[in-house]
Amino acid sequence: MNLLFAASESQPFFKTGGLADVVGALPHALKETSDDHIQVILPYYNQFMKDHFADRLELVKTDITIHLGWRRQRADLLKLNEKGITYYFIKNNYYFDRANIYSYYDDGERFVFFSKAVIAALPHLEKDPDIIHCHDWQTGLVPAFLKAYGLHYKTVFTIHNLQYQGILQNSAFDDLINLGGEHYFGMEWNGLINCLKAAVHHSDLITTVSPTYAEEIKSPFFGEGMHSLLNDKSDILRGVLNGIDTASYDPANDSYIPHPYHHSPEKKRSNKESLQAELGLPVNGDIPLIAMVTRLADQKGLPLVADVFPELMERPIQFVLLGTGDPGLEQYFRDISSHYPEQASIRTYFDEGLARRMYAGADFLLIPSRFEPCGLSQLIALRYETASIVRETGGLKDTIHPFNPETGTGNGFTFHQSDAYEMLGCIDHALTVYADENQWSALLENIYKAEVDWKTSARVYQDLYQQLS
Repeated sequence: MNLLFAASESQPFFKTGGLADVVGALPHALKETSDDHIQVILPYYNQFMKDHFADRLELVKTDITIHLGWRRQRADLLKLNEKGITYYFIKNNYYFDRANIYSYYDDGERFVFFSKAVIAALPHLEKDPDIIHCHDWQTGLVPAFLKAYGLHYKTVFTIHNLQYQGILQNSAFDDLINLGGEHYFGMEWNGLINCLKAAVHHSDLITTVSPTYAEEIKSPFFGEGMHSLLNDKSDILRGVLNGIDTASYDPANDSYIPHPYHHSPEKKRSNKESLQAELGLPVNGDIPLIAMVTRLADQKGLPLVADVFPELMERPIQFVLLGTGDPGLEQYFRDISSHYPEQASIRTYFDEGLARRMYAGADFLLIPSRFEPCGLSQLIALRYETASIVRETGGLKDTIHPFNPETGTGNGFTFHQSDAYEMLGCIDHALTVYADENQWSALLENIYKAEVDWKTSARVYQDLYQQLS
């Protein structure tokens, strides 16, 4: 089977979030378990392409014409073979040679262009794909264009986060999309053009990144206005849990951490003490250390932590946070942590090395998300033998199961409601388990057994692809 992945970012080239991790890892997992020929097509962000990749790029086709209303834009198609995967890049300096990957006023136009360029690139690919697997709203128009142009490729569309839908002004239908009026219904949403709706309406199969999220998004609370349509599409909607790249995230071979380890509480304690010293906290291997590596946003549950932060500091713990986001939340945590210099260290920026040292040094990772399609942090925490404290939503519910001291089952700690004091009670339970050597050892044994790689999910995707072919 020939597969083509279309996305706006992917490791190891361009990354702003979990989408890049998924698009980077899933093709390799599929290669390990099948003979499928896999290609990936991405925008070419000039300012983010590392030289050791750029130097190896091949020019496949130059000056491909893309029509956007009255505009005539040009694209070059570049190619790179990397670890058995063929990557293609759509190069257009006007749209993609910028200081950032997203957050421009014309993002809608940029990714309409990219979606049309994916279609235009198909005749020039190494292999004609049997299935085109599109990811998130930036490629949401690809299934729509394929259907409108009468091109009989099967399509899979993955929703990574339903909150981001790619909303364009209604005028974009005539000004950019340029299809006949019969196609308008499949893209219109509340008087606007919705790229994600276009994908849901036109795709042969819809997936999202965890089984629980696949059910949640059919409800008004989680559905972001799309719940009715997603209920109508229930027969082709599947939840497939994400994994992580366990070769990259490997505490036994992680150059970012000072004391590599595998199933070793002693070396993990050494990483905690090194982290405490790095962050200016008192070095004490016995004190429970709770970490957050997160975007500072309402979705991630930061207001819950803010609501009870003084009460949290009454516990005999240390708390460390790394991340950026809402300026008000950043300022709040910087200000309040200054009152607890012996217990709290806040870093409102992002640093990959420090993030990994936090995963390695923390006893607990706190993830109180209001909603979480899948979440990768709790999977990384499992890999780094760190217990997660999570709200039961989306992929957090599918991957973290509450530890039961009576039966010794479970690999973490969970709470149900998006409530600050229920979260605090869950933290107290986790601290009780931490203080009991036998219970903590039983929890760690369960964490050691966790499977967080892509193998199982890759097999699920292969079955889904086979059903379409």
